[in-house]
Amino acid sequence: MVDVALFVPSLRGGGAERAMVTLANGFADRGLRVDLVLTRAEGSYLSEVSSAVRVVDLESSRVLASLPALVRYLRREHPGAMLSALSHANVIAIMACMLSRVAVRLIVSEHTNLSISRSKSQGLRDLAVLLLMRWAYRKADEVVAVSGGVADDLAKTIGLSRNRISVVYNPVVTPDLIERSRMPLEHPWLGEGKPPVILGVGRLTRAKDFATLIRAFARVHAERDCRLVILGEGELRTELEQLVTSLGIRDSVQLPGFVDNPFAWMSHVQLFVLSSQWEGLPTVLIEAMACGTAVVSTDCRSGPDEILEEGRWGALVPVGDLEALATVIARVMDTPCEQLPDVPVRAQNFKQKRAVNAYLQLLGVV
Repeated sequence: MVDVALFVPSLRGGGAERAMVTLANGFADRGLRVDLVLTRAEGSYLSEVSSAVRVVDLESSRVLASLPALVRYLRREHPGAMLSALSHANVIAIMACMLSRVAVRLIVSEHTNLSISRSKSQGLRDLAVLLLMRWAYRKADEVVAVSGGVADDLAKTIGLSRNRISVVYNPVVTPDLIERSRMPLEHPWLGEGKPPVILGVGRLTRAKDFATLIRAFARVHAERDCRLVILGEGELRTELEQLVTSLGIRDSVQLPGFVDNPFAWMSHVQLFVLSSQWEGLPTVLIEAMACGTAVVSTDCRSGPDEILEEGRWGALVPVGDLEALATVIARVMDTPCEQLPDVPVRAQNFKQKRAVNAYLQLLGVV
């Protein structure tokens, strides 16, 4: 019998998907029999799944269509416990457990600030998911949020008692991350004596607000020689490239797309900037800190203020305030390294081992 199943739509790049892979690998390292159940087995993180984890492909075109296949999986494999992630997948996981009539302990996890993400998309599908969440989440054995801010927002948005929601930080810092951060990286902008490089990482979407980062960088660049690299892919690529051109900074900005090893970049640059409008628990911010890179972040909901402990480990600036962001970027770049916070110390609070232990207790398999 399978000890733990993890259900997520796919392994296309995203913080929640990476967290689920890290948890699956961590569970398998403990000697558990683990299935990673995917609506469709695709995405860049497939290569990071441990050989000790079985990948189950439901071969469905979308999450809703995977419901019958997930019911069949539960009846066939009888996992002792199941963990799901992302709102729509959580609803389907709850419905599948009810329809299968299999005794499986179900934990659903929320990775984003629900009220803000919903306010940005008012489609009928999103409204339907929200209404279903208000009904379905009460049926789960445990509800987990990846930060205190996400937990507070979730309770308010779906009318669930805050006492019913546990907070477990994502499993971000792993031995593999540290090892990959130390790998060599060849790029003409990197190396001793070169101008400082600022880094952003994430999907090229409205939520990440890379447009504000680019505009803030343009102001800093007007006063000093520096470079900006934004790793990630998304629907706003063309718009962001046009913005770079219009600001006259094409020679100092690169958008290489998705890269296999962002950690090597993080360890080689002078500053990491999170410019998001909203988050759940920004994994990339923790990853950059684990790599020893100075960080600046918007004070968005939710997560950065918890991670940075209200500015102790890195500066927090208002969302969308390009002047404040430019000022702080310049200030951090002018600060001697020995005077910057020792960010890897804080990153240790987000180790894989801590999250694995917490989830195993909630799943009831320890």
